[in-house]
Amino acid sequence: VQLQASGGGVVQPGGSLRLSCIISGRTLTNYAVAWFRQTPGKERDFVGGMNWSGGINVYADSVKGRFTVSRDNPKKTVYLQMNSLRPEDTAVYTCAADPVRKVGSAFTTTRSYAYWGQGTQVTVSS
Repeated sequence: VQLQASGGGVVQPGGSLRLSCIISGRTLTNYAVAWFRQTPGKERDFVGGMNWSGGINVYADSVKGRFTVSRDNPKKTVYLQMNSLRPEDTAVYTCAADPVRKVGSAFTTTRSYAYWGQGTQVTVSS
């Protein structure tokens, strides 16, 4: 399984950005997918996640109401739509996938995911 993330860039506070992550190599029906982010000197933090087959998405409190995780099944792509961006959202964003569906807090830990993409930098600055 390979994950290819893209879509990062520089955006002003209050702006929007959409990240994409193309997943190749397997049928994703029973997979869980998620986005994490990391700033220098800090651990990787959970942002949002979903099961590929559907259900309730899970988000970090810091992004609820602003970020949305979605997927396009035919394109095997998971998205992170980021609205109302703040300077504190600046980070390297990484997508992750795992062949086991998840519930609740199981989405939020890095060790829950077997496959990782490379990061894409998001900078929120005026």
